[in-house]
Amino acid sequence: MALSSRLFSKSKLIYGSQMLLQKEYAIPVRHFAKESAPPALKGDQMLKNIFVEVKNKFETAIGILKKEKITIDPEDPAAVSHYAKVMKTVREKANLLSESQDIQATIELETQDIPDARAYLLTLKEIRVKRGLTDDLGAEAMMIDALDKVEKDLKKPLLRNDKKGMDLLLAEFDKINKKLGIRKDDLPKYEEELEHKIAKAQLEELKKDVLEAMETQKKREEFKDEPESVDAKSLDIRNFL
Repeated sequence: MALSSRLFSKSKLIYGSQMLLQKEYAIPVRHFAKESAPPALKGDQMLKNIFVEVKNKFETAIGILKKEKITIDPEDPAAVSHYAKVMKTVREKANLLSESQDIQATIELETQDIPDARAYLLTLKEIRVKRGLTDDLGAEAMMIDALDKVEKDLKKPLLRNDKKGMDLLLAEFDKINKKLGIRKDDLPKYEEELEHKIAKAQLEELKKDVLEAMETQKKREEFKDEPESVDAKSLDIRNFL
């Protein structure tokens, strides 16, 4: 196991938790609207508070990961489901945003000053693309078509503060949702499916890193007599934390 024992750094082993920690301060705009501003802090004290909070979240995440056996096998549905469950526990215990919550926060932040519906929809598309999400149902094109129809009836661009026009657009969106079989009550299921896809992608990235590290180490003189590479699935992440 000499080869496998040198494969990881802590940054690789806690790949998923680091992704979560990096997103922690993407706070929804609505939070600022509903709560009064906190007392002003001096720069040093503010940095100290942030450091302590992130440190606590980091230690919470590591504590959970040390207790769970994670199998690096993105092709095994059971392994992916277990990894997704572990990362959900990390988020809940460390008080971190889920991917869906983070996307919602990003949407609110990046669209708050957009006045017209078309620019809003185009911004949503940009966010989706940056996130690496796909529009398999073609919903975006349908929404643009719906907007074209409403603006044609209004004979002007649709502004988001135009209540009558927005009601017409939302009515068209309801038709699209019905056509695609999308129900509001099913949103938790869609969120779970998204988290599952993300979990699989993270395991794929971790497996890729492991295989690349193995290949690099095999080329070093000190490992020339090592047996064949260790199967990534057999590695126990807890041993490297």
